[in-house]
Formats: sequence, C-alpha cells, structure tokens
Amino acid sequence: MFGCCVAGRLLQTNLQQIDETKAAFELPAAESINHVCVFLLGTVPFPEGYGATVHFFWPVHDSIRNRLSNEKPSAIFRLRGSFVSQSSSSQAAFSNSAQPTTGIGVTAVLGISIEPLPQVLEQVSVLPTAAPKPVPALSDATVFAEKIVKHLFNYVSSFVSGSGTSLSPDSMVPVGLIARWYESFLAKARAGGVGFLDRQE
Repeated sequence: MFGCCVAGRLLQTNLQQIDETKAAFELPAAESINHVCVFLLGTVPFPEGYGATVHFFWPVHDSIRNRLSNEKPSAIFRLRGSFVSQSSSSQAAFSNSAQPTTGIGVTAVLGISIEPLPQVLEQVSVLPTAAPKPVPALSDATVFAEKIVKHLFNYVSSFVSGSGTSLSPDSMVPVGLIARWYESFLAKARAGGVGFLDRQE
C-alpha cells in the first residue's frame, strides 16, 4: 500500500507490518538523508474516512509528522536540520519495529499509523509549520551595484592576455566584450536570480 523513496536511493517497498494499523520502513544510513518521500502506491486506497500520520524516529529526536490520505497521497520531508521533537509516546507505538541505532551508520524508522481522518487532521494541525525563509532584501543599492561592477571587472580581466598583464586604468576594452558580458549576465539572472554575484571571489 505504501512506498518510500530517499533522495538518491532506490525506491523502498520493504514495509514492515507492525499491526493492523501500523507499519514502518527502516532507513539505513539516516545521517546522510536530506529528503525522503512516502506515498501511496495507488494499488489500495485508504478506507473511506481514514488516512495516516507519518512519523520519523531518530535516536535523538522522536519524530517529524505529516499525513497521507486519498486526497494527499504523498508527503516529502526535508530531514537534515529540521527535526521537531515530539512526545516519546509516539515512538512507543512502533516499538515492535526495528529500533533506531546510535553511532555511525544510524538506522532511523519511518512509521505510518492508519487512523480516522479527523484524528489525523487534528494531530497534524498542531504541528509547527515551517515558515518560508524570507528572500534577503537588498538594503543598500550601492552594495548591489558594487557586486555587478566587480562581476564585470572579473569578466573583462579574464580576457587580458600575456603573463603578468592586468587591466590598467588606460586599458582598452572592446565594446563587443561588454555586450557579451551583458548578455551572459542577463541570462544568469533570468535563469536563477542574482545569487551568483555572492559566489564570486
């Protein structure tokens, strides 16, 4: 009924049935996981009025929760750096599953609990929501202008030939070179914003 996919790994269908309403996936090498997706396989829907809570058990952190239902058949978790501590009673419900181990090569457990949909929605509604990170505002236009000019200077400097030669105040720069920089700059900005300006040395 369920599948699990850790980013960069093969699809997991090795679901361990705990009881009639609980199941779990083991996630080996959990310390290297960035994202994991759990989903309905589409072969068996939830019974009418039912859904599932999804729990992530880590040796130090109890769980991160989300939900699955026929209307929301998948959920993606960003695990690295976003653990949310829950009560230890959640982990006890999956005590028959393989327990997470500590140390290098941590095995975590992704637990699924099938419950009436109102209970699922109630549990998920009290979870802290991840506030979207604000796009950093450019507080000073001169800083932005300086980054653009530095980018232009680095671009033009890369075309200076000869050992030990560098741009001087009297260097001649072909207008075509600046035109190529301009087109390249706009293409980068349109493709992914101006974050590339922060990566220049």
